[in-house]
Amino acid sequence: MTTRFEKARILGARTLQLSMGAPPTSGSNVTDPLLAAESEYYQNRIPLTVKRGR
Repeated sequence: MTTRFEKARILGARTLQLSMGAPPTSGSNVTDPLLAAESEYYQNRIPLTVKRGR
């Protein structure tokens, strides 16, 4: 379970990657990087992990 802050950080990082030319992992033909990142997030296909510190 991710917090809303972690979700925002993940979506922001993935959106930046997609806007810079990274290949999307979802099969959709969405041209907007934010919508593509959200699609990947809800399909659990984003290749990023969250490491929590103590």
